[in-house]
Amino acid sequence: MKVILWMVIVVASLILQATILPLASFNGVWPDLLLIVVVSSSLLLGKEQGVSLGFLAGLLQDLAGGNIFGVNTLSKLIIGYLFGMAERQVFKEHLLLPVLAMSIATVFNSAITFVILLLLGYKIELAPALVNNVLPLVIYNVIVAIPVHQVIYRVSKIK
Repeated sequence: MKVILWMVIVVASLILQATILPLASFNGVWPDLLLIVVVSSSLLLGKEQGVSLGFLAGLLQDLAGGNIFGVNTLSKLIIGYLFGMAERQVFKEHLLLPVLAMSIATVFNSAITFVILLLLGYKIELAPALVNNVLPLVIYNVIVAIPVHQVIYRVSKIK
């Protein structure tokens, strides 16, 4: 039952991210709801859940998007594992948890994506990408992460 619930959450997040959130974009940047779900669930439930949801969310995002296949899968899987390792060291109810975690996760996710793209031979101008994409994405993700983390926290308590 829990597996189906988490799959519904990931699919619903993907649908919202692909349909509603682009309407609230700022300079072509909107929150990465799937990343927020992966980080929150990883911090609350551990690395196994983080890796599983990271893989599923990244795979669905790669399948739904027209970008290079596997970039989102790999980056979200890594993020799920890294933040899942911190599960026992964090205060899960603290309001600063989603703020700090999403700031770090967004930068890590962007860095992983940039490294993969550079390894594939793409040219990236880092300074404009950081100012125009990563910084607004960090701000957007932090704002959205607070209520999403509360929802994921409540769902994680369901037996």
